[in-house]
Amino acid sequence: MKKHHRIGLFALGLVASGLALSAASAQLATSTCNSGAANPPACKAFHGDRADGWPIQGRSEVMGRNGIVATSQPLAAQAGLEIMRKGGNAVDAAVAAAAVLNLIEPMNVGMGGDLFAIIYTAKDRKLHVLNASGKAPSGATIAFLNSKGYRVDPANWGPGSGMVQRGILAATVPGSVWGWSEVLEKYGTRTFKEVLEPAATYASQGVPLTERAAFDWHLPNALGPVASDPSRCCTALDPDSVRAWYINGKQPVAGQIFRNPDLAKAFRLLQAQGRDAFYKGDIAKAIVAKEKALGGTMTMQDLADYKGEWVEPVLSSYKGFTLAELPPPSQGFAANEMLSILAACTAKVYPGQTLASLGPTDARYWHMAVEAKKLAYRDLIAVNADPNFTPGLKDKVKMLTSAKHAQTLCDKIDPARASSTAPGQADGAGDTIVLTTADRWGNMVSWVNSNFSGFGSGVTVPGYGFLLHNRGGLFSLDAKSPNAIAPHKRPFNTLAAAFLMQGNGTAGQLMAFQLMGGDMQSQGHAQMVVNMVDLGANLQASTDMARFRHVQVGNELFLESQLYNSVGPKLRAMGHKVSLANGAVMGGFQAILFTPDAREAKPNPSPTSQQPVNGMYRAGSDHRKDGQATAW
Repeated sequence: MKKHHRIGLFALGLVASGLALSAASAQLATSTCNSGAANPPACKAFHGDRADGWPIQGRSEVMGRNGIVATSQPLAAQAGLEIMRKGGNAVDAAVAAAAVLNLIEPMNVGMGGDLFAIIYTAKDRKLHVLNASGKAPSGATIAFLNSKGYRVDPANWGPGSGMVQRGILAATVPGSVWGWSEVLEKYGTRTFKEVLEPAATYASQGVPLTERAAFDWHLPNALGPVASDPSRCCTALDPDSVRAWYINGKQPVAGQIFRNPDLAKAFRLLQAQGRDAFYKGDIAKAIVAKEKALGGTMTMQDLADYKGEWVEPVLSSYKGFTLAELPPPSQGFAANEMLSILAACTAKVYPGQTLASLGPTDARYWHMAVEAKKLAYRDLIAVNADPNFTPGLKDKVKMLTSAKHAQTLCDKIDPARASSTAPGQADGAGDTIVLTTADRWGNMVSWVNSNFSGFGSGVTVPGYGFLLHNRGGLFSLDAKSPNAIAPHKRPFNTLAAAFLMQGNGTAGQLMAFQLMGGDMQSQGHAQMVVNMVDLGANLQASTDMARFRHVQVGNELFLESQLYNSVGPKLRAMGHKVSLANGAVMGGFQAILFTPDAREAKPNPSPTSQQPVNGMYRAGSDHRKDGQATAW
C-alpha cells in the first residue's frame, strides 16, 4: 500500500510537471487588433466604463507641482522628467525628451529636421519664440529644379507646387541641433553632455518599439526617378536607411527591440563637441558627402552658415484668452484666424446660437467649424512664406487674424451649404513630434520638432544614423509665389507650437499645447481651444473627444467613426465630402495647464530650490499615440 502510494505521488508529479511545461510554452498576447483575419476574440470586447468624470475620457489628467512632461512616448516623457528631478529645468527636459524621440519615433523627428519652440519664462512672464527651421541650400533654385525635370503645374498652387517630395532634393539645411543648443545656452541649465545621455544610452542599448510607432514605421522610397515620369522621385529605398532603421532588412514590429548604434555615435559626438560637430565637423562632412553622392546641392558652407532666429508670436484674443501661435513661415496663424472667425461669425450665421448652445452633437456646430477652417486656410496658403523674403508679411498676418477681418468673412459662410475650395497641390500632410514641459520655477515649454513626412526625405546619413528631413518639398516652383524656392530661404512650414493665456498673460492660467500632423495642426489647435473654452472639457477629455480633419485641396472632410456615424449623413446632405477616418490622421495632442494658487508662495528663483510652483500643473496626452504625461 505504501509502495503504491509512492508511485501515485510520482505519477502526480509527472502530471504537474507536464502542466507546468504546457503553461511555460504558452504566452500572453502581444499582438494588437488589426484588419487581418487572425484577430483574437478580445478585439470584439466592449469598452469599460469610467467610475467618474466624462464618459469619453479614457484616463485621468496627470497632476503635479515640481515638474511635468507630456510626450507621445513614455520613455521620452520619463527622460525629460528625470532631467528635472536632477535639478534641470523645463528647457533641459524638452531637449532630453526630444532627443529620445529621435530613436523611438524616427518617422516623425530627428536631428536632421526642423524645430520651433515657445518658451515661457516665469521670472519675466514673457514668451520667447524660436524658429530653428531649415533653409534651402545655396544651389536650390527654380532653374536647378527645372533642370531636373520638376515643373510647376499652372492648374495647381500652394505649398509643394511642382516640388519633389522625397529624396535628397527635398532636404533643406537642418535646424534641430542648432535649436537644441540655442535653447540650452539661452534658457537651460544643462549641457548636451547631460541632456543627450538618455538618448545616447537608449540608441546603444535598444528599446522595445511601441504600438503606434511600429504602425507608422514604413521607410519611403528615396532614390531614383520614376521611369514613366523622370520628374517624380522615387523608386527605391536608401540602403543606408534600411541598415539604420530596419532589423535584418525588415520593418520592425511592436515589441521588437530596436537599436541604432550610429545614432548613439552622433549623440556622443554632440556631447563632446557641441553643435559645431553637426554644422562644421565630422557630421557636416558626412551630410555633404551623402548630398554629393545623390546629386544634392548642400555644401559645408551652407551648414556652417546656418542660424535660426528668435521671433515674435502671433497673438489674438478668444473669449477672455490670448492665443499665441508661431509666425510665418509656420502655419500657426491659421488657428488665430479660425478662432477669430468663430468668435465673430457663429451668432451671425446661426442667430441666437453659440458653439456651446449648438454643441458637438449638432451638425451645424461642425459645419461652422469646418467653414471657418476653410476661410482661414485660404488666407494661409495664399500668403504664408519666409517673412525675411516677403516684405510686409507681418502686418498682413496681423490683419488676417484680427476680429475686424473676421467680421468681413461671415457672409461667406452659408448656414446650410458647404463651400468649395480652390484647386491646388496637397497642403502639407506630414508627421511630427510635439511635447510640452514645465518646472517648479514656473517655466513652460511648447515644442514641435519634425522630419516632416514619415521618415522625412528617406535619406539617412551613413555612420551617424539620422535622416535628413524633406521640408523643402513645401516650396513652390511658381516664381510668382511668395513661397517660391530660393537659396537660404525657408519654406512654408506646417509646424505649429501654441500657448494659451488667461487674459493678457500677466496673471491667471497658462497652457502650453500642440497638436501635430501636417495641415492638421492649426485646425487641431482651434478645435482643442473650443473644446476647453466653449465646451468646458479638461485637457484629457479635450483630446479624447472626436475631431475632424479637413483637407483644403480636394475639399475632403474626415471624421472619426462615432462622429461620422452621428453627424456625417447630415454634413453630407449639406454638401460636405465626408469620409470615415480613424485616429491615424487626426494628429496627436500634448498639453500642460498651469493654474496659480494665491495661497502658495511664489517660486524660489534659486537653481537649487526644492520649492514647488505656486499652484498646480495638469497635463493630458493623446490616446491616439503611444504617449503619456508624467509628473512629480
